[in-house]
Amino acid sequence: MIEIFRRTFCWIIAGCFIFGCFFTNPKNIYADSKVNGNFDKNEIKRSLESLRDIDYQTWQIIVYPSNKVSNNLTLRILGYPGSLRIDHPVDLTVNSGRKTWLLKDITKTNKANVEFLNDSAAEFDLTPLVAGLDKNRPLRLSLPGLINDLPIPPYLVSEWRTLAG
Repeated sequence: MIEIFRRTFCWIIAGCFIFGCFFTNPKNIYADSKVNGNFDKNEIKRSLESLRDIDYQTWQIIVYPSNKVSNNLTLRILGYPGSLRIDHPVDLTVNSGRKTWLLKDITKTNKANVEFLNDSAAEFDLTPLVAGLDKNRPLRLSLPGLINDLPIPPYLVSEWRTLAG
């Protein structure tokens, strides 16, 4: 009797597995989408990646166009809420070999984002950095007192340059 139950159970599990493999539409399953909609139902291309700094703290890096008409890009850095507090304004230092950029904090300049963003988020104008890059080089980000060294891989720099147009 136990052997019959085991065989029946195995056939049921196998049937469920086969059903799941053949009748699930993989096009509807995404880990990350590169195109989002905003409040006006317009599509916005953006880059989203989670990275760890040298202290093993995870940061979410989002790059998106400032608005539809310009090629200006905004870099948003998010930490885990409650684990840190970013006192604005704080400038972001970006290094690539011998080159260094200082990106201005624009978090408080947009009135809509001030209410939306919490204390663990900061936004920076990425346009001077992307304009100054001629190759997809690895970058290193640092925020005083928060991020000691956050490596940005070349594939992500390539995405940012593609978004800039």
